Amino acid sequence: MENNFSHKSTKELKGTLKMMKIISTSLSIVIFALLSTTIYGLIVKENNATFLALFVVGISCGAILPLQFTTMKKIKIELKSRDQ
Repeated sequence: MENNFSHKSTKELKGTLKMMKIISTSLSIVIFALLSTTIYGLIVKENNATFLALFVVGISCGAILPLQFTTMKKIKIELKSRDQ
């Protein structure tokens, strides 16, 4: 994968970083709420099929977070190299 961050301006990188932080935080909150609800449903309710499917969806959505954290780290490294 090519480093596309070197072609962007510092202002664009800061805007992208801020947007990614907001998206990551929102996604984390939604995933936490979904997993909490599905675990509660698995424990308390009798029909487990729906809650099991939603649990799998929550876990698979959580796989997006490491990719976003890696991209945010690359942006921070690019911004730090420009400050020097």
